[in-house]
Amino acid sequence: MHLLTKKFHQKIKPMDARIDQIIENLKEVYDPEIPVNIYDLGLVYSVDVEGDEAKVLMTLTAPNCPAADMILSDVEYMAKKVEGIESCKVEITFEPAWEKSMMSEEARLELGFM
Repeated sequence: MHLLTKKFHQKIKPMDARIDQIIENLKEVYDPEIPVNIYDLGLVYSVDVEGDEAKVLMTLTAPNCPAADMILSDVEYMAKKVEGIESCKVEITFEPAWEKSMMSEEARLELGFM
C-alpha cells in the first residue's frame, strides 16, 4: 500500500461535480445513425471544467461523419445545460482513431458486438 504525501495531495486538482453532470447529459446525445449515445460509444475522450467553461475532447466514428455538425451542437448544448457552465469548447481529434473496442460493454451488447 502506498501512502501519498501531503505535498502530493496538494497538487491533485479536485474533481468538479459539474463534470459528472456534463457526462450524464452527454449520454443523451446520439449519432442519428447509431442507437447508442456518444459517451457509451467511446467518442468522448475527456471532459474538463475551468471556471464557467466546459471543455470536451472527442472524436467521431469517421472523419467525414455527415452528422458531425449536429452532434457538436448537441454536445455544446448539453454541457451548457449544467448550472454554472456558460460556454463549451468542443475539440475534435482523430488521435487515437475511434475503434469498436472503445465502446462500453452495454454499447457493444446493444449493437450486437458481443
